Amino acid sequence: MPPPQSNWPGQPPPRRPSRGPIVAIVLVAVVLVGVAAIGLSRLGQSEPATNAGATPTTTFTLEPAATTTSPPRTTHRTTTPPPTTTSRRTSTTSLPPTSTQPAGPRPVAKLGDNPLFEVGGLPATNCRLTRWTTDPAGAERIFRSALPCLDAAWEPVMKAAGLPFFSPSLAFPGGSTWHSPCGSEEAAGGRVAAFYCPMNNTVYMPFSAIQTDLYGAHPGVYLALFAHEYGHHVQAMSGMEDAYTRATYAARSDGEREELSRRLELEAQCFSGMFLAATSGRGDVDGYITREAQTSQDRGDHNGPPRDHGTDDHTIGWWNSGFQRNSLSQCDTWSASSADVA
Repeated sequence: MPPPQSNWPGQPPPRRPSRGPIVAIVLVAVVLVGVAAIGLSRLGQSEPATNAGATPTTTFTLEPAATTTSPPRTTHRTTTPPPTTTSRRTSTTSLPPTSTQPAGPRPVAKLGDNPLFEVGGLPATNCRLTRWTTDPAGAERIFRSALPCLDAAWEPVMKAAGLPFFSPSLAFPGGSTWHSPCGSEEAAGGRVAAFYCPMNNTVYMPFSAIQTDLYGAHPGVYLALFAHEYGHHVQAMSGMEDAYTRATYAARSDGEREELSRRLELEAQCFSGMFLAATSGRGDVDGYITREAQTSQDRGDHNGPPRDHGTDDHTIGWWNSGFQRNSLSQCDTWSASSADVA
């Protein structure tokens, strides 16, 4: 089902070298007495290439996913400011955590048939947020205050699906280059606003990347971004991240890999919208914050290849699908047509 177009009236409802095959044609003419000449040719192909782009290159192996190094899931910046605010987009790519999981529910390495989609939606959740101030300390405070709210919204859903749940760690790196076990990201690329690393289950929110110069004191923009990165954590806990990594390794072309990446990112967009639906009009998530969140979702592939996040229409549409429907089954990008995740 394609994501819906936004028809929100303004008031929140309750509610990824070229293989360029190397063709080596070797003509061996062995002239022997009484023997005809024989021509041999051989076609050789390179190993599947890893993706090139803003995120670190991932090396995939046939070893279990737990031993594979994953690139971070990054979120792109936005380009078109909303009526009263401006926004960026983020993207992330990650593998399942390498740490030993506690006893209890286990992730299920499936995509469209993941048990997560058998649960309804997020419960109504009351959020208490600190006051936003446009400085690193103020940003860290509001993200830390939002984390318990995201946990409260997602924990019962994960438990109902028989999946593990644990809160992610948060990191607020300074400077212009940010390191994680999944690799490094740089502000100079201009593509990354935030990212999640499944190797250590950590959401990275570098203040210099979240575009406060563009959005200023509009916390709804940053709350939706944070909820998107948390959505990647949900994918890791559920096992979808593991299944995605294996599917990416098995893909036969860059185009297939990029489409898989778009499905992953657009699903995180949908999860972000669901969170805003569950919290809008409750606690400190008022109509202003809700509108700021919804009008800053143009986080598509603006800067050319790789096409790993989707068009603006689809980043907006899938976010609205989550916001308007608050239904996990409606966030199943893995079962959607290729046209709906372009």
